[in-house]
Amino acid sequence: MTTVKCLCSMALLMAFALATTAGNLHAQGNGNSHDDADDFPTKTPIKHVVVIFQENVSFDHYFGTYPHATNPAGEPAFHAKDDTPRVNNLESSGLLVSNPNGANPVRIDRSDPNTCDQDHKYGDEQFAFDGGLMDRFLTKSCVDAVLGASSVLDYYDGNTVSALWNYAQHFAMSDNHFGTTFGPSTPGAMNVIAGQTFGGSTTKGSGAGTIANGASSGAVIGDADPGGDMCSASATQITMSGKNIGDLLNAAGITWGGFMGGFANCALDHAPTTNPTAATTDYVPHHAWFQYWASTENKNHTPPSSPSLIGKTDGVTFHQYDLSLFMSALQNHNLPAVSYLKAIAAEDGHAGYSDPLDEQIFLVNTINALMQSDEWKETAVIITWDDSDGWYDHVMGPIVNQSDVSDDRLLGTASLTSTGNCGTAKAFDVEGDIQNGKCGFGPRIPLFVISPWARENYVDHKVLNQASVVRFIEDNWSLGRIGNDSADATAGKLDGMFDFDDKDRDDKGDARTLILNPGTGQVVSGDHK
Repeated sequence: MTTVKCLCSMALLMAFALATTAGNLHAQGNGNSHDDADDFPTKTPIKHVVVIFQENVSFDHYFGTYPHATNPAGEPAFHAKDDTPRVNNLESSGLLVSNPNGANPVRIDRSDPNTCDQDHKYGDEQFAFDGGLMDRFLTKSCVDAVLGASSVLDYYDGNTVSALWNYAQHFAMSDNHFGTTFGPSTPGAMNVIAGQTFGGSTTKGSGAGTIANGASSGAVIGDADPGGDMCSASATQITMSGKNIGDLLNAAGITWGGFMGGFANCALDHAPTTNPTAATTDYVPHHAWFQYWASTENKNHTPPSSPSLIGKTDGVTFHQYDLSLFMSALQNHNLPAVSYLKAIAAEDGHAGYSDPLDEQIFLVNTINALMQSDEWKETAVIITWDDSDGWYDHVMGPIVNQSDVSDDRLLGTASLTSTGNCGTAKAFDVEGDIQNGKCGFGPRIPLFVISPWARENYVDHKVLNQASVVRFIEDNWSLGRIGNDSADATAGKLDGMFDFDDKDRDDKGDARTLILNPGTGQVVSGDHK
């Protein structure tokens, strides 16, 4: 590996976001006044959806005391608006004391952003839930060097995840959004683009811990690299059958792209700014959503032959790009209609090799750049995470998919090693096949909608899951459904987080912005109603 001590992508984004105005963004472009996304008919004023998909956070881990921050001296202060709505969190539920796990959650100070990586396996997460009692989290907690053996219960507040708390104050977030299934990164990556983990097949190695029941095909429950990716190196590799949202967009001729940090050079690595000696490879193959499907994989990570082709079907890239090309498209005013973004690993927020402060730098710089662009008035940014990392969350979502594979542990088990179940699987698809191994909904995960059209200081309590992102895209561009028991068909809608009937706005929306400092997460400037 080539270790780079500075975060080069961070530096480029910061320079772009803080030194560039909307006017010179246009001047740097290729002369086109509009991009093709403006021409696609949509059900809403939204012409660009940007999904920022981060790593490993439960709702309570970031919002356990929202909107009340401790505000120690010398740390970024957070003071909530008087009309901030109540959220369902540790504080409002009285679980900061007398917690059923045998220890009480503790605030993690901003001075300790680097934590250990919790256990977030498919069955182990279910075991922690204990049929809804939510009292077995300490049985799978890592022993953190600073926080100790009960770190799995602990949380950050608005002095560390300041940007996210400020986005919540000015836009919309959900406190009732769940992983579509239990499990780690790969199932989450599949659910946010396909609403589906069934259809996985091993191309290398064993399915044990990766495919339900340890089979060679079936529902994906664990991390494995995509079988066709030139950068894949894990002992187990898989591919997926069926469709994802990219297939529906291709069929409709709508521009889109998956933009991943490190895609251009999968040997490059960076270290988080908070821990300069802990470098990790920028590109993580088992986070690469679209690389699991033959129809949307860019096997050799081939770049487009021209910046003007970003988002378009060219028979070469299959819409998969390096993250840097997202900024190129934004500058050149050919931003695709739909973009999925994945940060370089050091900035994706994953405990163990990233942290909330480096994650904040990526989020803020990306959103600042979007807000300073001509495209902002027609854009919706959706921020969410792939899984909970196993961090404690006190809410159990509805079990809409039952399962009884040997990996299930939600019910009927007294230990991590004994076999349990998640109810009884039922036949779902038209052939009558049982899509077993999709126990869910899984853990509660934050979700934000940041847009000129988002409601302000709003908390949505409707039940949502990762496939709600897929459904919003499908509905906005009239794409239809993925089928084959994808969760898109039944997913709660994101519509309640928007206000498309605001009579004070013209048909293009207003320019409501919130420019934040990427280091502190505090407000620099903003234009609000």
